[in-house]
Formats: sequence, structure tokens, C-alpha cells
Amino acid sequence: MLKGQPAASPIRVLVVDDSSFMRNAITRHIQRDARFAVIATAANGREAVAKASEFRPDVITMDVEMPEMNGIDALRQIHAKSSIPIIMVSAQTEAGAKITIQALQAGAMDFIPKAGGFEQLHDKLHAVVGATRARLAPSFARAVTPLRRALPMRVRPPTPKIVVIGSSTGGPRALHQVLERLPACFPAPIVIAQHMPPQFTAAMAKWLTDVCAVKAVEASDDMVLSPGVACIGPGGMQFRIANGRAKIAAAQGESLYKPSVDVLAASAASAYGGNVLAIMLTGMGNDGAKGFQKLKEGGAYVMAQDQATSAVWGMPRAVAESGCADEILSLGEIGARINALFGLSI
Repeated sequence: MLKGQPAASPIRVLVVDDSSFMRNAITRHIQRDARFAVIATAANGREAVAKASEFRPDVITMDVEMPEMNGIDALRQIHAKSSIPIIMVSAQTEAGAKITIQALQAGAMDFIPKAGGFEQLHDKLHAVVGATRARLAPSFARAVTPLRRALPMRVRPPTPKIVVIGSSTGGPRALHQVLERLPACFPAPIVIAQHMPPQFTAAMAKWLTDVCAVKAVEASDDMVLSPGVACIGPGGMQFRIANGRAKIAAAQGESLYKPSVDVLAASAASAYGGNVLAIMLTGMGNDGAKGFQKLKEGGAYVMAQDQATSAVWGMPRAVAESGCADEILSLGEIGARINALFGLSI
């Protein structure tokens, strides 16, 4: 900050949780960073709806399971009246994971597990607020159009043998919108690295199987990669592919992310060379940029989601700005383009 320049106003946060202990713990953690100020708290979804209207926070942390009104119902009511981004706070259990996936599908931007020590909470709060403010800015449409048009669609490459997808913040909804366009007879395996902790990737795979024609599974070690099946790397582990099989192993410090898009992409480059379609969807940070660059150098075809349809344009932006993206597409275009690259008229 330049001398004499006024300090930026802190990001205003509403904390919602039925446990006074958790409300206090989350508040203390958030306010360790001077970029944020907790302006109010609420003990249930009904209070959350009222205080969101009264205080107009920049962002909300929302407990999932609460009395009087749960977090999903509160989220829906708040989003019916405003564009305030909401991050869910979830129990890291099978039941908690299932309802958190429902919240993400209902419009939550991201989530943190209660048992995780609130890792990355500050980064996630800052990212979703920044992305929301950018989308609401009057100049947003003009700002994002030139980059998308700067990369013209190229000729159809040889049919890939595998599809590699990376995603993070906003990923579950984005994956749904991409995979739902693909037929059950899709002719290649799909492998996905979505940033999530343990429990949640299995819940996401089950939900995607329920709503898409292709089958989605949480990958297990030595699982055969099959056409028409989307294998999702398990949370908390690293996911690689070799010899047509999934290789799942404990992280050895390769990346901050588990699973990491960089790790998965690098293994795909070794296993398949240039016979890969690589797709980067919405997400915070730049995980996958190096791996996608390696894929591109080997001859892979690379797509990135555009800024206008990304919940957070971090990971796809890193791919776009590296120059390795063959196409930058809206989320609604990606599924149809995948089908076209495989010669499917769907």
C-alpha cells in the first residue's frame, strides 16, 4: 500500500453455526487476519436469513445441520434475494459429506470441514468474495471477452484415449454440467482430480452417478480405467494413472493439494503421451498449470473454462495465461465440445 493511500475496508463476514463453541472458534480464526471482520453471528438458518438481510455481509460461513432451519434451506433463501457467496462448514462424516455435496449443488461456493482446523479458510473467503465482486462489476463482460476470443477454435485433433479433468472451488457443480452432457457409451476413461478432503469425494461420485449417464466412482488403487467411467481421485490421497490403471498412494509432499491436478496430469503425460484431452475447470490457485503444460508439450489437447462461468477463475486462468490452452470455453460449451472431439453427435 502506498503512503497516504487509505487502507482497504475489511471483508465483512457473517458466521452461522448452532454451536456457540464453533461460532467463537470460527470468529477467532477469521479475525486473526486483518483483511476480515466478523460483523455478526447467527445460531440457526432462520437467524442467518434475517442477519444476511440486515447486515449485508460480503461472505457467509454456514453450518450445514442446524435447528429451526438447516444450512441448505438458509442458503436457498439468501440466494433468492442476494448474491452473497456462502462457504459451508461441514462435519467430516459420511452424512456430513452427503449433505455438503447437496449444498454445493444448491449454490454454495465452497466448504471447509470442521475437523480440518479451518485450513485455507482465509484464502477461500478472499477468493469467493473477489470472484463475486468481479462478476458484479459493470466492466466484467468487457474484461473477460477479449481473452476468450484471442484463442480461436482449432481443428479437431486425433481422438484422445483418455480425458483428464482438474477442478477445485465450484468444481462439483461444474463437473455435473460437463459430465451430464456425455453419453453412457462414452468411448474413453475419464480421470478427475477435484480438491476435496476424505469422505467428500465418495459422496460426490455417488451424486454424479445418480444425475449423469456416465458412471462416476471414487478411484481405488489398481482400479482398471474403463470407457464411460469417471474415476475421481480420493480426498487426502494422490491419484496417478499407469498401464491403464488408477494408482492411489499417500501424499509424499508432491503438492499442497491431495489429490493434485499437477500430479495426475504429469502421470497422464507419462502414460498416454499426446493422446489426452485435458480440461481445467473452475478453482482457486494454480494447481495443474505445470501438469497441463507438460501434457501440451507432449501433444495433448487442452481446454480451460472461461472466467464468466467459473466460480473462481484461478486454475483455468493459470492454464489460459500459460498459453497452453487450445480453447477457452464457457461451462455450457465444454460438454458439447468433448462429444465433438470424440465424434459423438449428442
